[in-house]
Amino acid sequence: MLFLDHAPRFLFFTGKGGVGKTSLACATAVRLAEAGRRVLLVSTDPASNVGQVFGVQIGNHITPIPAVERLSALEIDPQAAAQLYRDRIVGPVRGVLPDTVVKSIEEQLSGACTTEIAAFDEFTSLLLDSPLTADFDHIVFDTAPTGHTIRLLQLPGAWSGFLEAGKGDASCLGPLAGLEKQRVSYKAAVDALSDPLRTRLVLVARAQGGALREAARTRDELAAIGLSRQHLVINGLMPEREGAHDALAAAIHAREAAALADLPPSLRDLPRDEIELKAFNLVGLDALQHLLSDQAPPTDTTPVALPPSLQAARLSQLVDEMAQEGHGLIMLMGKGGVGKTTLAAAVAVELAHRGLPVHLTTSDPAAHLTETLQGSLDNLTVSRIDPHEVTERYRQQVLATKGAKLDAQGRAMLEEDLRSPCTEEIAVFQAFSRIIREAGKKFVVMDTAPTGHTLLLLDATGSYHRDIVRQMGDTNVHFTTPMMQLQDPKQTKVLIVTLAETTPVLEAANLQADLRRAGIEPWAWVVNNSIAASQPQSTLLKQRARNELREIDLIRSQHAQRHAIVPLQQQEPVGVQRLLALSEISALPEPTTTGA
Repeated sequence: MLFLDHAPRFLFFTGKGGVGKTSLACATAVRLAEAGRRVLLVSTDPASNVGQVFGVQIGNHITPIPAVERLSALEIDPQAAAQLYRDRIVGPVRGVLPDTVVKSIEEQLSGACTTEIAAFDEFTSLLLDSPLTADFDHIVFDTAPTGHTIRLLQLPGAWSGFLEAGKGDASCLGPLAGLEKQRVSYKAAVDALSDPLRTRLVLVARAQGGALREAARTRDELAAIGLSRQHLVINGLMPEREGAHDALAAAIHAREAAALADLPPSLRDLPRDEIELKAFNLVGLDALQHLLSDQAPPTDTTPVALPPSLQAARLSQLVDEMAQEGHGLIMLMGKGGVGKTTLAAAVAVELAHRGLPVHLTTSDPAAHLTETLQGSLDNLTVSRIDPHEVTERYRQQVLATKGAKLDAQGRAMLEEDLRSPCTEEIAVFQAFSRIIREAGKKFVVMDTAPTGHTLLLLDATGSYHRDIVRQMGDTNVHFTTPMMQLQDPKQTKVLIVTLAETTPVLEAANLQADLRRAGIEPWAWVVNNSIAASQPQSTLLKQRARNELREIDLIRSQHAQRHAIVPLQQQEPVGVQRLLALSEISALPEPTTTGA
């Protein structure tokens, strides 16, 4: 493995959820320890299974791993770190400021930026020369800080005054108010990250267009701030041999080969490793030892099908229920790479095919809806919101108002504040709000919706919703704000899209909790690209299918009020006819027949 050659002291694994970065970080730590190095493995995964893997209770303290000589582990719980961080900031003003103001501050500190900065606060000491880590030759981190967080930490130090003066916008500067005393330590930590002799960043991706584009964006963002020592790992590649007796495996291999042939230019010059898809679950020391080798432990090759308890509705059956209203807003939400765009198109086509008027819209820059549809359909209109365009318009508006009288330093801080991921979601939501109004007369199917945190932030900071409520509260005029429409299950149906894999299901459950805090109850879950529902013949895919059953059962029994399962397809679901077929495909096992 090239990413292990002459490994520096710090190794960071980063990538989208579900690409396998946690497994790779664990396997790397084991490999280095077995080579005679003293290794500390640091996990920032909120659902860390490092303790389960090694059969040891770990938690937020350095713990030796008895099964692997010279290996210790530490689990940083980012949610717990974020809560402590919030308490440290909000505690002094609780009971001093009005409750409404305190609530607004707490909401601004509830997002992903706070969690990441709090986690960075936790592992800063691990990046510095301290007695805590002096005995380790390597420190392996699962999940690196993003370029946005590092840029925030590099900003000038007047955060508190900047915020108190009301010059910042509702994004990521709020969490920085609590960092003033640690500036010297943060600078040293960022310097360590930027030193290629001390740090190597490993970008983990799957051979899929969305995952590779995300890796390219991360590569560019980190390189722009000096983190240039990067390696690329393409994980989970379908072996060509598996396609010999399985058309599904052959089709997956061909799709992955095409994605790698079209690798984004900024990734082509990186040192690259490719790791085959494994049949086994990456839990346990034996599995981790086999991940980076060509050998594999024995697997169960018996046929697999969804048991009766896991049988689910077809996508078209969910559409049956939604169509009864005759109009409404349908939002497909979920992490990148789970297939929201395709499923949004399938839902829209199914509704339009029934003679219902539908407006399908997306803000995903990588969502080529026209290519997915490959043609027109009566009753269906399609639009795309350009996130870069609407975000730039929003930035300019804020700079022209709040930034008009700032000095150079203040303006620089405001500009960085407006680079926040929240800024784009707010700007896009404003554009979506204009389209949402159509849902009173037709179906509006929305791909790539804002997260629950952004919706809460818009509400808690007094945006459109609170302004309208305040203005209209003393009148008898009937009114509906976008937030009220999203919270009304008769007007809005939220479909959470996921894959039947551990990390995507966990992230979908977190999204559901976030939406519920915003007063939005998800209507259904859709499990996309299920191998178990595809009746595979390949030995490897049979085992992967068996691994899915636990996640599907978890969705059915704990998370979803209703759910549908969409099987993984041999052919990409492109074009109106294939999209219609996709919504009709059943996850039920084919009935068996016997001769007379």
